[in-house]
Amino acid sequence: MKLLRSGRVMVVALGAVMCSAAGARLLAQPGQAGRPPLLFKEEWRVPKHDGAATDENTRFSPDVVTNDRIEAKLYGPGATPVRAAEHEGRVDLWNGLATSPVAVTLRDKRSFVDLTGLARLRWIVRTNAIHTLYPVVKLADGTFAVGSRAVTTDGDFLAVEIAFTGMKWFKLDPQKIVVMTEVKSPDLSKVDEVGVASLAPGGGHGIAGSFNLSTVELFAKGIAR
Repeated sequence: MKLLRSGRVMVVALGAVMCSAAGARLLAQPGQAGRPPLLFKEEWRVPKHDGAATDENTRFSPDVVTNDRIEAKLYGPGATPVRAAEHEGRVDLWNGLATSPVAVTLRDKRSFVDLTGLARLRWIVRTNAIHTLYPVVKLADGTFAVGSRAVTTDGDFLAVEIAFTGMKWFKLDPQKIVVMTEVKSPDLSKVDEVGVASLAPGGGHGIAGSFNLSTVELFAKGIAR
């Protein structure tokens, strides 16, 4: 794991071997030296509501998405309480009141995405109380898979970069968010949805087990649907 300073937020590189200053520059500047360009970015917004924001009137809905190009999807039998909130001047999605494991994915309406090679998912996230996130994909054939590369930030908002190669993948039940058998050599060259999952329910308000998912960027090649 490598930490790189990027403005006020540190960048955490997961799954990349950093051997030199040139390597660090490659990580810090997506779109250069062979890295795919930015395909989409989502910064989220608090949905419209009456009165003061509460856990109930700011829950996840299509209104949290600001980018017309993408859809955001929420999975998990107890995922309904996931809500939008503001921290550090950004809006994020918080799972603290979720009663089950949760997955959040993004789908480009126009393109499948190629996550091979130097493709990267950059996401400003925070995890509290040993809560852990894992990369999730929905393959073109409809299979959901969760990767073995864990993300945890120990209570800090960090910009995490996830490389999708070089890890094990396991089938994920999208209804229950339960990990099943290993998926050998999944085809990451044509992915329908990409995101992250937590395999534990939220722990409630305060410094309890939870995640915050803030601004997200995908650097990958698009493949027309």
